[in-house]
Amino acid sequence: MRDRLPQSTSDALLSGRAGQVSVLRELLPYVWQTGRPDLHTRVVLAFIALVLAKAITLAVPIAYKNAVDYLTGETGAGAAGGAGNTMFGLAVVPIMLIVAYGVGRILMVLFAQLRDAIFTVVTQNAVRQLANRTFRHLHSLSLRFHLERRTGGLNRVIERGVNGVDTILRMAVLNMIPTAIELVMIAGLVAWYFGWVYVAVIFVMVVAYVWFTFFATEKRIAIRRDMNESDTEANSKAVDSLLNFETVKYFGNEELEARRFDESMARYEKAAVRTFTTLGVLNSGQAVIFSTGMVACMLLAARDVSMGVLTVGDFVMINAILIQLFMPLNFMGMVYREIKQGLIDMETMFALLHEPAEIVDRPGARPLEVESGTIAFKTVSFAYDPGRPILKDVSFEVPAGKMVAIVGPSGAGKSTISRILFRFYEVNGGEVTIDGQNIEDVTQTSLRAAIGMVPQDTVLFNDTIEYNIRYGRPGATEAEVRDAARMAQIHDFIMALPQGYDSLVGERGLKLSGGEKQRVAIARTILKAPPILMLDEATSALDSHTEKEIQDALEQVARDRTSLVIAHRLSTVVHADNIIVLENGRIVEQGRHTELLDKNGLYASLWARQREADEAREILAHAREEEERSEERRGDDGNAPHFAGDRLEDEALASS
Repeated sequence: MRDRLPQSTSDALLSGRAGQVSVLRELLPYVWQTGRPDLHTRVVLAFIALVLAKAITLAVPIAYKNAVDYLTGETGAGAAGGAGNTMFGLAVVPIMLIVAYGVGRILMVLFAQLRDAIFTVVTQNAVRQLANRTFRHLHSLSLRFHLERRTGGLNRVIERGVNGVDTILRMAVLNMIPTAIELVMIAGLVAWYFGWVYVAVIFVMVVAYVWFTFFATEKRIAIRRDMNESDTEANSKAVDSLLNFETVKYFGNEELEARRFDESMARYEKAAVRTFTTLGVLNSGQAVIFSTGMVACMLLAARDVSMGVLTVGDFVMINAILIQLFMPLNFMGMVYREIKQGLIDMETMFALLHEPAEIVDRPGARPLEVESGTIAFKTVSFAYDPGRPILKDVSFEVPAGKMVAIVGPSGAGKSTISRILFRFYEVNGGEVTIDGQNIEDVTQTSLRAAIGMVPQDTVLFNDTIEYNIRYGRPGATEAEVRDAARMAQIHDFIMALPQGYDSLVGERGLKLSGGEKQRVAIARTILKAPPILMLDEATSALDSHTEKEIQDALEQVARDRTSLVIAHRLSTVVHADNIIVLENGRIVEQGRHTELLDKNGLYASLWARQREADEAREILAHAREEEERSEERRGDDGNAPHFAGDRLEDEALASS
């Protein structure tokens, strides 16, 4: 299945909202930026250097022509002219013309490079601004959007789009415009020296060349699009497979992943072969058209030389002009192809920029003012899809400074409540308030700054442990980072690592165990020190001993803070001030632990089942310990017992 953007983005592409004309129109403000006179100056200077480079380019064939005429005696000075006024056996005039020819070629290159150097600052600034805008916009899009996209494919879209900006600016401003200016200058020069018949021949040649280039390139666009889609799909599958490396290994599906990747690469291979084959046809056609026009002009020049209308120098000059024209014309073909490709690459990126953010601050939204931190859900209804309601008229309150737990079977809607509180989604009905302020009426930044989150599945940045803890409050001091780590019961573990707090955690934190990642997340939230805590099964990945230690730390952190706890292990919330039991999106029970047990309802049933599971785990753990001690007593083969070996391996992995 091909990687696709969300439907709204695809619709934007199909409707032409991010079409090629729109892309160019949107790109212009990044080149001529308001309030940046320094960039405006660079654009003007680059244009001046461009014109000078082209003027010198046309002067070079003239110097070449005059040098030939002097050497062939076609001028008044002739071969006999300049008697006694020689250097290296040559008259001074042809020497000066030859030197002027060489100097002209040098200046032509220097001014062209100066133009590129001046304009590169404008180009790269535009690339940076657009890339930054895209990056910021992606962070402003809803959680729903990011759950529907593939990281690898989206990354590829942005990468190609940014490269497309650079390509269009370099090719259009630094090459296509100069080529157009050069064509106009050449037409005037040829008309002056050779007449309008030559101009007509060159005009027909250029028109045929440009038409063929544009026609052939348009035919190649569909092939290039298919190649891009295949590239995106292959990259998406590769990234997705590598991110799920452990899952691939668990099920032994390396061959399956390789086949899926190879299928995408086979499509890419087929499209790439067609792309380069049609490129060969395009280049061959261009060569035929240009060579035909050049031969026609040289035949006309040869006729005029034989008739005495033109000199040999003129014959050489028209040849030099045409050869010089071939370079920008040939480049124009490539420029057009690159610009078209750049526009294709930018289409999806600009469509992303037009993707509306689902969650936006309302006009006049004010910062959230947290006084006590009371949270209230008032008849809240919510559904990810219209036909599948998740929460149905849910109402409850989390009093200031109290801990309220939400429990219930899987799929009851527990984690949805945390997403609504963070305003990742808008409710379909009812409202959520903090200290009486509807969270839809306050700024998202202030809302999320007031809530500390420890998620069930902690994903860390591929950076150091210190960076991941400090992420809770980037401006925190080193001492504050370490104090947070101590409260989360992870400081000693960090200090035992070879690099300490500078140890890298790996992609998504895979170098750490589940419990260690969870403690880093807890330390990060402790460092943030928010007035409201949200714990989404925060101790689910911890063993019983560590769970008790962190539970004590969390209770200390939660003291005098409003805390909403989503729990799977009921043992972690027995001391909660209120326990809300969800089932099928509705509150079926609530009260303190003992009160709910006395009701002998759903909570009591869940509690009984968990107690049975805990007892079974204790029996299994006891049996393992007995087996371990038995193996140690026998010591038959001198190897470490099975379970002890498991623990040593775990410790080694953790310390690495």
